[in-house]
Amino acid sequence: MAETTGSIEFCMDDEVFQTGYKIFGELEPGTCPLLALHGGPGMPHSYILPIAELTASKGIPVIFYDQLGCGMSTHLPSKPKDFWTVELFMAELDNIISHLGIADAFDLYGQSWGGMLAANYVVSRNPKGLRRLIISDSPASIELWTAANNVLLSAFSHEFREMLRKHELGGTTDSLAYQQGIQQFNEKHICTVSPWPDVLIEAFAAVDADPTVYSTMIGPSEFNITGTLKTWSIVDDLHKISAPTLLISGKYNQAQDIAILPFFQKIGKVKWVQFAQSSHTPIFEEKKRYLEVVADFLADC
Repeated sequence: MAETTGSIEFCMDDEVFQTGYKIFGELEPGTCPLLALHGGPGMPHSYILPIAELTASKGIPVIFYDQLGCGMSTHLPSKPKDFWTVELFMAELDNIISHLGIADAFDLYGQSWGGMLAANYVVSRNPKGLRRLIISDSPASIELWTAANNVLLSAFSHEFREMLRKHELGGTTDSLAYQQGIQQFNEKHICTVSPWPDVLIEAFAAVDADPTVYSTMIGPSEFNITGTLKTWSIVDDLHKISAPTLLISGKYNQAQDIAILPFFQKIGKVKWVQFAQSSHTPIFEEKKRYLEVVADFLADC
């Protein structure tokens, strides 16, 4: 299985940055590659690499890249808050599609924030070459995401919830108690595999090492979103998505049904598959079925 790693120049406001990418398979004429968008924001692509197994099993070329600010791409810890916008990442995506020469035929996959970005890109750009869209573990708005997370949080003890809120209000989210609390929540609603896969641990560690994008766009936590995505919503524009769309969610996902329902109600050609034994990462929790669902969708549409 061919594997290509490289870097693409990305120009923004007279500055030149680098977007690191990795391709499994060959981008040959007549193929329709799957372009994969990772989550975070600011979490490198390494944790969604299981998607690359579709190259070996189904012959589908898969393209991964690290969005600006993380992984193999240019890190910019000194950039102001207003630099980190959805439009920035859509412009970067435009650049990748153009550089790799796939504008006439490609499928788009997004996990978590990557699914939000993918949906936003489709309604904003209406890319002519988009064949199929996969939105995995993603909310249709931050308001619905926050509501879903707080529903999940309500199942924890009053003392636990008050401890988290105390540290968030006090600006002490780096404390051991808070970090242990977040990990306790994450083990129920991010990934229920024990121990966590190494690639997922490494991806979280990368965010800790450079939290610029996450802290700017999200804030201190998923329960207290204060960043540039605070008012983000795609709900009113979902009817603009005409491509066949696959929705994926886990029963115990942070993106609960209330956060996903608008996609299902407003996209014209849509299929929704829920994974009963999974939370936010069925790509690990029910990996075999997850890859089968994705492969079947790409083959059937």
